[in-house]
Amino acid sequence: MTITTPKPRRGRPPKIAREFPDTREALIRCGMEMLTEQGFMSTGIDGVLKRIGVPKGSFYHYFDSKEAFGQVVLKNYGAYFAHKLDRCLLRDDVPPLQRLCDFVEDAKAGMTRHQFRRGCLVGNLGQEVAILPDSFRERLEITLCDWQHRLANCLRLARDSGQLAAGADCEELAAFFWIGWEGAVQRARLVRCTGPLDIFLAGFLAGLPR
Repeated sequence: MTITTPKPRRGRPPKIAREFPDTREALIRCGMEMLTEQGFMSTGIDGVLKRIGVPKGSFYHYFDSKEAFGQVVLKNYGAYFAHKLDRCLLRDDVPPLQRLCDFVEDAKAGMTRHQFRRGCLVGNLGQEVAILPDSFRERLEITLCDWQHRLANCLRLARDSGQLAAGADCEELAAFFWIGWEGAVQRARLVRCTGPLDIFLAGFLAGLPR
């Protein structure tokens, strides 16, 4: 009896319809890390894939392009950071202005832990906005406005409790904070220490209407 060995098939393997939610999440998490360290333009898809060890086909299974990937990463980072904010700013057992100080301490610990390689993804992309696809401009502003609104609510509690003057414009103060905060984070990365964050917070608190 002759046994015939099947010849290997050429071309692509048959496509199997499966979902890999863990792979998608891994791509997003890695994207958050790398874009926070390097920015959008300097981060290549191949570098993301190499870091987590998945083939390029896995990337395009979930994202049509690098721009689409960047948008998802930015949206997820915004939600992640908002959660960090809420963890500090919504603590009923802590005076409102102390909550802001606690957020800064948490940010300082995070930057130190990562040896100042990572800053703020929104701040990084904001510096690249002139060369980024237009779709990023709106998403960046939406994200910053969301953070601003959360801080403004905390400052209103401070005003209601007498920590701030009755006429304090909390929305304007919150906008001022985030404008200055992003610069302080960049300076902290530059000098590799938390001093700029301390200086900015001290100046912000000193300038609050009492």
